[in-house]
Amino acid sequence: MAFDNQHVDLSSLRINRGAQEQQTGSVKSKKTLYMAASAILIVLAAVFGVLIFRGTAASEVEIGVVSMAYPSQANSVLTASGYIVAQRKAAVASKGTGRLEFLAVIEGDRVTKGSVIGRIESSDVEAVLHQAQANLGVARASVEQAKAELDDAAANYERQNTLAQSKSISQAEYDIANARRKRARAGVASAEAGVKAAEAGVRSAEVGVENTFIRAPFDGTVLSKSADVGEVISPFGASAGSRGALVTLADMSSLEVEADVSESNIEKIHPDQPCEITLDAFPETRYRGVVHKIVPTADRAKATVLTKVRFEERDSRVLPEMRAKVSFLTKAIEKTEASAPPKVSVPAAAVAERGSRKVVYVVRGETVSEVPVILGGTLGSGIEVRQGVSAGDKVVIHPPDKLSDGARITVKQ
Repeated sequence: MAFDNQHVDLSSLRINRGAQEQQTGSVKSKKTLYMAASAILIVLAAVFGVLIFRGTAASEVEIGVVSMAYPSQANSVLTASGYIVAQRKAAVASKGTGRLEFLAVIEGDRVTKGSVIGRIESSDVEAVLHQAQANLGVARASVEQAKAELDDAAANYERQNTLAQSKSISQAEYDIANARRKRARAGVASAEAGVKAAEAGVRSAEVGVENTFIRAPFDGTVLSKSADVGEVISPFGASAGSRGALVTLADMSSLEVEADVSESNIEKIHPDQPCEITLDAFPETRYRGVVHKIVPTADRAKATVLTKVRFEERDSRVLPEMRAKVSFLTKAIEKTEASAPPKVSVPAAAVAERGSRKVVYVVRGETVSEVPVILGGTLGSGIEVRQGVSAGDKVVIHPPDKLSDGARITVKQ
């Protein structure tokens, strides 16, 4: 069967390009609409964020710290720093020069007045002592010899005197006997003076031997040792390679705190004023003290006046040259108060009233948290906090009325 190609209608096979272009344009317009809508949403979100940021601008505040305070701080009028110093202290040296042959103490040993700390070699001065003792023996023998001569001269004089009275001898013989008796008396006196000189020589030699012993001048504790056995020591350390002081002693019962008080505050201090002493080494322990002396001169370089504070009681942990802090009080504290534990203290300016509540604002990063607190009594410039915060927390000082829980802050520089 044959097809008639001339009468076939091919118009249905034509591609409709107009409809295709219309569909493509519709898709493009939808994409444009979506992009425009997204841009509008982004702009609106940015504007909304700016408005929120402006509505919650950070408040500029001052920051304080919650600390531990003691009850005595409520009576404190001034605080000063200083060091513990022994008021009775000595660098002990020998009176003579020689090689150290014996050392009886080390650092930390307690000694009593007159006890031997050390000794330098003494063979030379002991030889001098032996010679002086021998000279004393010779002098005493000379006294005996002079006395025997005197006895003989005296007996002869008595005989010659009897004969002279009976005119049995001449005057010249009598004069010779009398002169001999006088010489014998002078010889005894001279010999006795020689004994005294010899005894003085012995005492001098004994002092020389004693000077080889180095003794403690008072009851105390050895703080440092400056020489060892075998070293040459001398009174002033003048020789090359010699030592001056053997040890340094301190009387621990004379320990006091020497604190520098500013000239502008010295009127707040007076003798016998009660104090509280704390040591940097043992901050948890407090010691009662009293102003012992205000040195009547000022340090022009530091504009301070030296004040000495005596311990009312102390323990063996208190050592010379420790750093100390002294709180000068308006009234004395009891022994029980001195041993009372510290309390949590917050700056008084950090406490705010919100309705019937007492609150503080604790810093948490760049925001604050409103924390209700239960307060106690005053502690100096602070207030005791019985519940709510802990030592070390940072709080806002003088919190603004508009400050609220979760508010943003910046620290005032």
